[in-house]
Amino acid sequence: MTATTAPHRPVTRSLADTEPVRLAPLDILRLGLLGIHTRKMRAALSALGISIGIATMIVVTGIPASSQKALMNQLSALGTNMLQAVPVPNQTPPVQLPPRSVDMVRRIGPVTVASAVANTHAEVFRNDHIDADDYAGLTVLASRTDLLHAINAKVQSGSYLSASTEKFPTVVLGSVAATRMGIAKIVPGQPAPQIYINQRWFTVIGILAQTPLSPDIDRSVLVGWDAARTQLNFAGHPTVIYVKAREDGIDAVRDVLAPTIYPELPGMVQVSRPSDALAAKRATRTTFSALFLGLAGVALLVGGIGVANTMVISVLERRREIGLRRALGANKGQIRGQFLTESIALSCLGGLAGTVLGILATIGYATYQNWPPVIPLPAVAGGFGGAVLIGMAAGVYPSIRASRLTPTEALATT
Repeated sequence: MTATTAPHRPVTRSLADTEPVRLAPLDILRLGLLGIHTRKMRAALSALGISIGIATMIVVTGIPASSQKALMNQLSALGTNMLQAVPVPNQTPPVQLPPRSVDMVRRIGPVTVASAVANTHAEVFRNDHIDADDYAGLTVLASRTDLLHAINAKVQSGSYLSASTEKFPTVVLGSVAATRMGIAKIVPGQPAPQIYINQRWFTVIGILAQTPLSPDIDRSVLVGWDAARTQLNFAGHPTVIYVKAREDGIDAVRDVLAPTIYPELPGMVQVSRPSDALAAKRATRTTFSALFLGLAGVALLVGGIGVANTMVISVLERRREIGLRRALGANKGQIRGQFLTESIALSCLGGLAGTVLGILATIGYATYQNWPPVIPLPAVAGGFGGAVLIGMAAGVYPSIRASRLTPTEALATT
């Protein structure tokens, strides 16, 4: 008896039992980049539109920021962060500020620079042959070595007093004082000119440029603080204290400056009020900030509309491709992923190119205008990050629209 076997029957599966093909994120990325690679001209034009939007955002924020920086520097040169403190005049006996008052002022938190000058009441002449009645009318001031930084002054010729020269009989002339003394400039390598102060010879080592913030310095002869003590019997009491502080703390410094300088008699100290240029500077900064936000928002909006328009047109043009891929088994999620990836990739390429273009344009224009180039980092980061986010947002609708196309509907289009 032979054994019989059942006939072999092929196993069949229905479409419902077929598992959908899953694409890894890297595969979806390749598909998105493939759409860009196969349509290079359209991708280049799309990225160009995005890059122009991002470059515009950087330019319209960077150029005003550079202009603002130049304006802020000009306003700062007017002494927006400076204060002066002097004894109350016409008092009997005269008010004398404590010798250590400058050191005390330096301890105030927002203060960045504190310096001083003091009237030595000495008489100065061009030489020892000039009659005493021909006094030049110049003031001889004992000066700290950091005075120039405190009053935004510059040396026109020679050098200023330093730790190595302030102890010796050396002087620096203000611009008007140099003219009256008949000394035009200090020539390196040649003997330095000398002037006669209280029957002592002092060597002129420098001449200052004009100081608009402190015109009294222009008509003064500046002697080192230590040299004034030893050579001119200076007692060490400052007559004008110059203070620089952070602009955000200038009002607070002004409130405590007099008690800090003269704790026993704060009412005997006069403190100047902050420059009117400070109010103008604050108003300008607020106005520019509002301008930056408005321009950046408009530029981002324009870039986003460009991305959305490009992706919608791409879906309309590629219906046959979408239908073919759906017929070959691609599901809705894969179609969405492909177009969304393509949109984000275009935005990244355009954002990167626009960032570089905007930075170069801003630097070039600011240099041409002799402004300090300023590239706002929030604008750069916001521009690139905004391009990516806009690309994602702009690609959502086209990708959903593409995924909703049925294979027959997509393939039927011409």
